[in-house]
Amino acid sequence: MKGYLVLEAADGSTDISFSGQFVGPAPRVEDYLIKIDRGFGEVVFNTSMTGYQEILTDPSYYGQIICFTYPHIGNTGVNSEDVESGKVWCSGIVAHDIVEEYSNWRADKSLTEYLIENNIPALTDVDTRSLTCTIREKGAVRSILLPESAVSNAKNILKELPLFEGRDLISEVTCKKPYFWNEKGSTRFRVAAIDYGAKSNLFRIMEKLDCHIKVFPANCTPEEIIAFSPNGVFLSNGPGDPAAAPYAVETVKKLLGKYPIFGVCMGHQILSLALGAKAFKMKFGHHGANQPVFDERASRVEITSQNHGFAIDPSTLPQEVKISHRNLNDGSIEGIESKSSRAFSVQFHPEASPGPRDAEHLFGQFVRSFQL
Repeated sequence: MKGYLVLEAADGSTDISFSGQFVGPAPRVEDYLIKIDRGFGEVVFNTSMTGYQEILTDPSYYGQIICFTYPHIGNTGVNSEDVESGKVWCSGIVAHDIVEEYSNWRADKSLTEYLIENNIPALTDVDTRSLTCTIREKGAVRSILLPESAVSNAKNILKELPLFEGRDLISEVTCKKPYFWNEKGSTRFRVAAIDYGAKSNLFRIMEKLDCHIKVFPANCTPEEIIAFSPNGVFLSNGPGDPAAAPYAVETVKKLLGKYPIFGVCMGHQILSLALGAKAFKMKFGHHGANQPVFDERASRVEITSQNHGFAIDPSTLPQEVKISHRNLNDGSIEGIESKSSRAFSVQFHPEASPGPRDAEHLFGQFVRSFQL
């Protein structure tokens, strides 16, 4: 069925649209007012060439429609192992070509089958180069996937849907109650991980480093963390605006200096706000598995996986907080360190999945800090 991705302009108009063909059934207009996490979201472009299954199951993409810049998506199919959470989180995908015939010995179904099973709207045959240029020019904006018959009503539909500014997306993706990632009690270190929308590979890596991990909801209290007696506190990735979750910031404030703290992605932003900095919304953010970052401590470049639409304002950092990493494309902050608070964080995803593992050594830095 023919369909459209309709972008909302800054003035509220909806005069920008991109046509294509829906893979599977088109979204029903009446569903948008009931289930707002499908077919509606901020449209972003992702520059990854592979790893689409990990991207789809990354909770950081909640509330986003993903435009894949790589022209062919689905070549390697889908398998039951390469998932980063228990469900698909993105609101929809847009691609130039979604490949039906996959080729990989580990695959057990096509990407098309996977999208239909998970009720994810997908628009193919789209001019994704033009769409990417539009996002770079206009920024990440609210967008909606619609069948051709409903395009003329796009503006009215968008008016009825919620804004993303100030919306606490973390509360919509975090776990509901604490749980143990690994039940083994004989591991050497105890890590309290606060879940803002965590990917599984974060915990897999820490488990390999002899960590016993208890995962806490984003709205946990400092007292709950303290009662676990951890060797360190880990702050996970997640979606949206960190300022929309002040409860998370307050919890981290009360943990500063008590334990070594390591944050990634949203965890980096929450830690930065807890230290006194402020975040701002980027024009189109960083989304992809090929972002170059300069580690100022080691004087080396690392290629990283990223997905975020907010960044930390360097002018608001307290004097004792040092910038450890910078993005080589735009100079934005990619990492900070506060020695007095025994805390450090990075804006990118050192656990990759998908992406290069250049920065996986940061987990070792975190574990070594337990012994200081």
